[in-house]
Amino acid sequence: MAEQNSYTPTTPHELNHDPNRVLFAYWVPNVSGGLVISKIPQKTKWDLASNVRYARTAEDNGFEYALTQIRFTASYGAANQHESVSFSQALLHNTKRLKVIAAILPGPWNPAVAAKQLASIDNYSNGRIAVNIVSGWFKGEFTALGEWWLEHAERYRRSNEFIRSLRGIWTAGEDGFTFGGDFYRFRNYKLAPKPLQQPHPEIFQGGNSDDARNNGAEVSDWYFMNGNDLDGFRDQINDVKERARKVGRGNEVRFAVNGFVIVRDTEEEAIHVLQEIQGKADKEAVDAFRDAVQQAGASTANKTGMWANSKFEDLVQYNDGFKTKLIGTKEQIADRILLLKSLGVNLVLTAFLHYDEEVERFGKDVLPLVRKLEGEGRGEDASVEIAKTGEVYKKREQ
Repeated sequence: MAEQNSYTPTTPHELNHDPNRVLFAYWVPNVSGGLVISKIPQKTKWDLASNVRYARTAEDNGFEYALTQIRFTASYGAANQHESVSFSQALLHNTKRLKVIAAILPGPWNPAVAAKQLASIDNYSNGRIAVNIVSGWFKGEFTALGEWWLEHAERYRRSNEFIRSLRGIWTAGEDGFTFGGDFYRFRNYKLAPKPLQQPHPEIFQGGNSDDARNNGAEVSDWYFMNGNDLDGFRDQINDVKERARKVGRGNEVRFAVNGFVIVRDTEEEAIHVLQEIQGKADKEAVDAFRDAVQQAGASTANKTGMWANSKFEDLVQYNDGFKTKLIGTKEQIADRILLLKSLGVNLVLTAFLHYDEEVERFGKDVLPLVRKLEGEGRGEDASVEIAKTGEVYKKREQ
């Protein structure tokens, strides 16, 4: 079904023609407070009109994905929150090429409801919706909604069934979808219309623990990673690939990484901005966030849940985005993106301090430079890229 808005994107298709290119996404600020837990002024707004402007700017400048956030209640600097699926649909209605990834939280959502919503939106948007299954870390959110708070392994096991159910509902034949799990059960459920995307809309899922890695290997199309050091990135990618190979999905999982971007004319300027963000951190909110995420991951068998090794200054950005080191000049950031690509990263999920200015700056300064360097063969040989810029990703002393 064609959209009714009159907007026409201006990005030349040639910018994103290489099938082996690294893809770019951005966090949608559909909750208030921006993308850092800091009292630093941010030129970033959370209303729909501003977000339509950001989405069109991103689309006009080579971004191919956007990720909406899921929050049900105020927490850690996010006093207001727009719901992710309906917000995603609004952005899709106001763009033409951008694919929007809607975050969904098992528990509040039933997979049949999600499958129906997303299949309909896929039809409305000519096949441009995707989904990010969030297993959940905020206990207060679940208890406020009257939902059971499951321990870590059980939350990820529920997410595994949720994703299996989504895939099954979307792809079931004439007999419908039948499934008997511990969390979800279906008997000959038939969905119509089916999504336009074949075999189904893309499914993203993240985490760091064994449970998350198993889900990435077994049922997801995309595995999201927090920021990390060089060894951490290599371990996650290689480990998930090996787990996927063991279940016959060796070539089916792609990798995305979160990175907070500060592009400035000099590295010193960019680092000064980072230091100001961290120096003006909302200490009370960051400490509360740290307590919540550490409690959420405390039951992981090997204590490697998300944020397990995050310091206070890392947690000022929700998903360890500072660790990805996309902070410096456009040349430095492009080099680091190509290093990530050489390790196996397929998509870089960006966030910014000032969305009013910096989405466009990244699209005009960094993204075309990455494309130029890719055209020259960069980003293919990890040893070359590590020699060039790997020093910045060395593990820090604890």
